Amino acid sequence: MKEIGVGLVGFGTVGAGVVEGLQRNGALLAERQGVKLRLAKVADLDLERDRGVQVNPGMMTRDAMAAVEDPAVQIVVELIGGVRAARDVILRALELGKPVVTANKALLAEQGAELFQRAAERLTHIHFEASVAGGVPIIRALRDGLAANRIRSVYGILNGTCNYILTRMDRDHVTFEHALKEAQAAGYAEADPALDIDGVDTAHKAAILAGLSYGVFVPMAAVHVEGIRGIAKADIENARALGYRVKLLAVVKEAAGAIEVRVHPTLIPAEQMLASVGGVFNAILVDGDLTGPTAYYGRGAGRLPTASAVLSDLADAARLVALGKRPAMWPERRADAARVRDIGSVEARYYLRVSLLDRPGVLGRLAGVLGQHDISIASVVQKEAHAGKHVPVVIVTHVAREAHMQVALEAIDAMAEVGARTVRLRIEDMEHERKA
Repeated sequence: MKEIGVGLVGFGTVGAGVVEGLQRNGALLAERQGVKLRLAKVADLDLERDRGVQVNPGMMTRDAMAAVEDPAVQIVVELIGGVRAARDVILRALELGKPVVTANKALLAEQGAELFQRAAERLTHIHFEASVAGGVPIIRALRDGLAANRIRSVYGILNGTCNYILTRMDRDHVTFEHALKEAQAAGYAEADPALDIDGVDTAHKAAILAGLSYGVFVPMAAVHVEGIRGIAKADIENARALGYRVKLLAVVKEAAGAIEVRVHPTLIPAEQMLASVGGVFNAILVDGDLTGPTAYYGRGAGRLPTASAVLSDLADAARLVALGKRPAMWPERRADAARVRDIGSVEARYYLRVSLLDRPGVLGRLAGVLGQHDISIASVVQKEAHAGKHVPVVIVTHVAREAHMQVALEAIDAMAEVGARTVRLRIEDMEHERKA
């Protein structure tokens, strides 16, 4: 059986998981794939820390390029994260004609066009199953399993930290701040959680899924991103009362010749599958024109789930190296940059929570402002009544254009009778959209 040497750059949590997976299931993987993976070099700045796995000290180095350039290494695994150093590692490996396996969503989303072009020039490839949703095989599903489909939409819960926080707020009625502290204590959130709770991590993944779905590179600057910092316990409870759950949702779809890629807190009907996804789990709903909706669910992060995705890519890369074949490149269908739909042209239903003065005629004035901007009201809920004081009023609208809503909100918040900035969340009726 042919052996393929692997160079591992980055021996952190996931890197250690890859080594553990190889040691535990390497023989099984070789039996199934017909190629044996052999760890040849491991690079990391910290060589002393105990990772819970044993590695021959002779194959360890602090020099990343030594692991890349070692003649015994035929495939490079990049797991150091970040952008600059990881980019250098990957470009050097590609220059040497060595395929790369990476989990680096930020690098692929921001500089993927350059990297995939370089891979094509050197007749090699980048494998990146672990870059989105950890152990959930969504990359392979879009690239291979749904290859015959025109993708109508992709909806995803792609960040376990945010999903854990929103789940705790929904099920246990705690505040955002309380849930975030719990997530940090449990190791689900970093000390600085900005990339997660501000939606950036999800946006990177959404851009990658958009590229796979439509064969184009989506510039990160074109992705509309909102996080969950502004979500209050009241909004979670109001959504539940209305028959919805709040999730940080990635939305990817093609409409009117443009691609829609956005990330924001969203009200999802409680009966929808995605609404039931709790804790740190991820889930993706893909709607193809031949298959209809298909669902993918599992742990989106963690040492072994992510390592499983890396090892799957390693097996694919090793088989191609052993056969001496050039893999199909991605994306090749449309090499031009994507035409991404501006958020202002998106249409949706909306949830609004307005701090409104409890006085006769005020609600009518607010409705008039919405009407002036082509926004009609589907329902109004006012649970409290305190004459002469500000009370929360919850409004659900019919479908409206985002640009109209933005202008209307500016006018509403300028009203003397409005006591605080209006909270606006979008509603996604996914089943309704699919049938439309």
